[in-house]
Amino acid sequence: MVYVMNTKLTLRMDAALVKKAKAEARRRGKSVSQMTAQFIESLGQRQAPTQPLPPITRSLVGVLKGRHASRDDWRQHLREKYL
Repeated sequence: MVYVMNTKLTLRMDAALVKKAKAEARRRGKSVSQMTAQFIESLGQRQAPTQPLPPITRSLVGVLKGRHASRDDWRQHLREKYL
């Protein structure tokens, strides 16, 4: 969505964070205002999970991303761990 930036908003934040925001905006070819507007707009688009994951499950989400673990790998791991 394209916004016409016509209302000024002043934010106070750490100088290092401002520097990071400006560098990221420059890398993306956008203004910090555009990035902030897009972020705030995205907040309403996120869908909250119906039930929160238990802490242990939540800590494991994504740990195998990009890896293939076969049943044999799992069995080998259990052998090494418990035998």
